[in-house]
Amino acid sequence: MKAVVYHQYGPPSVLHSADVAEPRPDKGEIRIRLHACEVTKGDCELRRFRFAVKWFTVPLRLVLGVRKPRRPVLGGYVAGVVDEIGEGVSGFNVGDEVFGSTQLRLGGYGEYVCVPESYTLVPKPENLSFAEAASVPLGGLNALHFMTLADVQPGQRVLINGAGGSIGSYALQIAKLKGAHVTVVDAKHKAAFLQALGADVFLDYRDTPFYQVCEPFDVILNMVAQGRFRHFIDALTPTGRYLMANPRISDMLNALRVKWFSRRRAIFSFAGETIAELRQLSQWLASGQIRPVVDRTFSLDEAVLAHQRVEAEDRLGAVVLVHSSSE
Repeated sequence: MKAVVYHQYGPPSVLHSADVAEPRPDKGEIRIRLHACEVTKGDCELRRFRFAVKWFTVPLRLVLGVRKPRRPVLGGYVAGVVDEIGEGVSGFNVGDEVFGSTQLRLGGYGEYVCVPESYTLVPKPENLSFAEAASVPLGGLNALHFMTLADVQPGQRVLINGAGGSIGSYALQIAKLKGAHVTVVDAKHKAAFLQALGADVFLDYRDTPFYQVCEPFDVILNMVAQGRFRHFIDALTPTGRYLMANPRISDMLNALRVKWFSRRRAIFSFAGETIAELRQLSQWLASGQIRPVVDRTFSLDEAVLAHQRVEAEDRLGAVVLVHSSSE
């Protein structure tokens, strides 16, 4: 089958098309004929093997390849059609349109991928294209995870720092769905995009530091691996929650100190990306309560351009690879 692969760490140019062995499902697995796959910042970080948060670089390198990648086909968030099932599979049938996560198996930059049926995959909403569906799981699952941890309530004031990315744009929509007043922080060129998604207040991070806003926030979600911890904590109400999507070691230690000496909370917890959460997102998408946000689509042959687009940080929503078999 055709796939986009890489055999060394480096810039986008290390990606190239190749013919690789077509996978066949083992017992308990399904094979998906892929139609679309999101190109994520995580894909770019794996390709370079350089991460915004440094502390998990060593364990990831041990798992994914010390000198070169063990899994040469990137892509963990996909949409496609089940075209073969392994022995014992009961939850899927050939012809099912699905979307979700391939976890650390990756493989989304190929024509087919095989995964256990227990992975986070659910039926694709009929009102979404494959490209739109593939754009949802990363941002949607992480956003739902954080908004659930925050226990957002109607009327609360929520701040999302770095709201223009995949996770932030879904966190904004979910917070609004829960009845919150949402302030977003990002680059100026993303203002109209975020306001169209429902933002009540937009702050350009270059002009208006969020911690100078007069009223404190009940919830702050920080998507950016920079910034002073104290600025976020001081911007909270006395019982506010600060959620860190990219915590540094110092942030984790400071979170313990906050818990010991105040009623505020600083929370770091990686998303479980559960089937139940993806089903909830699917219901909201099907009813139009939230919507997918696709910046641009590229063909598999344009994977280098797709990575460049993601790394430029100018995108408004998700960048998606659309396979030749797609609609």
